[in-house]
Amino acid sequence: MPDLSTIQSLVAAVEGYFDLMYDNDVSRFDRVFAPSAQLHGLRDGHLRLLPAQDYRNALASGPSPKAKCAPRHQEMLLVDFASTAQALVKVRVRIDTLQYLDYLSYHCIDGLWLITAKSFHIERRYDAPAA
Repeated sequence: MPDLSTIQSLVAAVEGYFDLMYDNDVSRFDRVFAPSAQLHGLRDGHLRLLPAQDYRNALASGPSPKAKCAPRHQEMLLVDFASTAQALVKVRVRIDTLQYLDYLSYHCIDGLWLITAKSFHIERRYDAPAA
């Protein structure tokens, strides 16, 4: 079982992920995702694969949920440590009009918890607010 400081540092990393998903501040991207991270998920019935750099570019290319005053919803559902340097975290997060269920694989690299893989599932779609 990891010690309290290991748990707290992982929880802080997950909070960093939630912040990035809400404000799209890509200046923090490299403190959330490993450069080699891969993102996988079904979108409209098709498997979508995004390397970390493509995801970073996607976040930087449009207005953030925060800029759109979109509601913020996030929760940590499961934390499972394989070791003091590897963990799986299941989260629910709303990003604008989409609610995702994500499985985030974390590795502690040079003392920093980074997402090395993300598997996402669109759990719910919300109507876009009227303009």
